[in-house]
Amino acid sequence: MTTQTTTQSPRLTISVIMPAYRASHLLAQVLTPLLAMRDAGEVDEVLVVDDQSPDDTAAVARAMGATVLVTPQNGGPGVARNLASKQAIGDILWFVDSDVIAQPGGPAHIRRAFSEPGVDAVFGSYDDDPGGKYWFSRYKNLLHRYHHQAARREARTFWAGCGAVRATAFAAVGGFDVETYRKPSIEDIELGYRISNAGGRILVEPDLLGKHLKVWTIRNALHTDIFCRALPWSRLIITREGLTDDLNTGKAERVRALIAGALLVSISAMLVFPSLWPLALGLAALAVLCNLKLARFFYNNGGLGFAAGSLLYHQVYYVYSASIFAWCLFEAHILGKKDRLHVR
Repeated sequence: MTTQTTTQSPRLTISVIMPAYRASHLLAQVLTPLLAMRDAGEVDEVLVVDDQSPDDTAAVARAMGATVLVTPQNGGPGVARNLASKQAIGDILWFVDSDVIAQPGGPAHIRRAFSEPGVDAVFGSYDDDPGGKYWFSRYKNLLHRYHHQAARREARTFWAGCGAVRATAFAAVGGFDVETYRKPSIEDIELGYRISNAGGRILVEPDLLGKHLKVWTIRNALHTDIFCRALPWSRLIITREGLTDDLNTGKAERVRALIAGALLVSISAMLVFPSLWPLALGLAALAVLCNLKLARFFYNNGGLGFAAGSLLYHQVYYVYSASIFAWCLFEAHILGKKDRLHVR
């Protein structure tokens, strides 16, 4: 009779890293569940990095029982996360934003994902009940959830709102690029590209959830969408990475953006040529048909009025996002060519 022995992999340790700036009013909501996970042995430490907040963020976090670090000067969440990564004890760095409430079960989902061969990063999504109840805020947060829940399991990008990275992989690629991205924008997406290009697998884990407390307005969404997302991401895609099928940059999304642009042009043309109304009506019907799954998602999470308003604004979002990408193509291939000729 032979005795068979099995060797179990050692338990992966997890360090939670939360960059925080002017977050004292949020800490009771966002830190409490993470500290409970630490006390239950689910995670091994909770690090809050105060990014030189003018309020009492550091004092509140310290009083609650978190380990508090302070950046030498205000540098944004990328700087804060990089600082914490150098002092973290965990095999896994779990990044959670200071306006995100991590939902129960997160550590188990993270460990399960990292148990698969070659996985160096994993990220989740927002839950279906965001903090902001205003329709536009719900639209923004639920749209984020929709794309992450519907995404392919293997990704090339990364999301640091509620995402985890193997500490060795994070160090190997040099952490977040805080020189190129001095202001918070797409530093997490760019990190994902470098991890993927280095051979690491990145997984989307739909069960790794967080509740987003941020309240969006059209004004702050336009600024974020244009200057913090579309412009830097388009430039990164055009100059370095190329188009991928990740999240909201996939082929189907590009087709929907083209339809939204054609719809806008047809509506504008009707001001001069009213007889074009059948074309505009047809394009509107096509836009609804191509976004039917999204429309159904909005309907299930807010009713008919919410779905209609969200889908209408979403066509506007497609138009300005696609216009920015087109501008960046012009910028890179036309203006860039002129600059090169001028240098010669």
